[in-house]
Amino acid sequence: MSIARLRIDHTAVLVIDVQERLLPTIVDRDRLVNNCSVLVRATQELGVPTLMTEQYVKGLGRTVDSLAHCLPNPAARIEKTRFSGLVELVDQQLKSWGTRSVLVCGLEAHVCVLQTVLDIQSSGLQAFVATDAISASNRDQIQPALSRMQASGAILTGVLSALYELMEDARHPAFRTCLELVKQIQP
Repeated sequence: MSIARLRIDHTAVLVIDVQERLLPTIVDRDRLVNNCSVLVRATQELGVPTLMTEQYVKGLGRTVDSLAHCLPNPAARIEKTRFSGLVELVDQQLKSWGTRSVLVCGLEAHVCVLQTVLDIQSSGLQAFVATDAISASNRDQIQPALSRMQASGAILTGVLSALYELMEDARHPAFRTCLELVKQIQP
């Protein structure tokens, strides 16, 4: 039996809709933004490609600055109106990178994150969900969404676990930098 693993050479990170006008109502919003930022900064150190989606920018604003600055290439931010983040441009980019696993974080657990994960699973890729880097405006919606993702075959993980799995070895050249970053994860 093959076990799905996060590997640097075939994993991409997908940050879903962590936007200015969504944040005020989000449960544990500071933790969400912090943990998404740690994940993006660390995976950038590891050389893992990253994309960010932005839902209906005109109404919801851009990705929050503290997270957007973690990904200096503005072309890696993709606007969308579909709830799923697996829009055509994202799908094309993932294919061009040879992606097999997608590590997902962002908002909202029961809408855009859920639909993205379901689409990733349906597309033949393996979704990993950083559960400490997702949230929603309604706490009661988070656990049912995670249960549905897991039932679809997605693998639930945390930022810390995902980063160590990607590094694989303390001799990884980015280990020291990532070690400092993971100390910033909020439980």
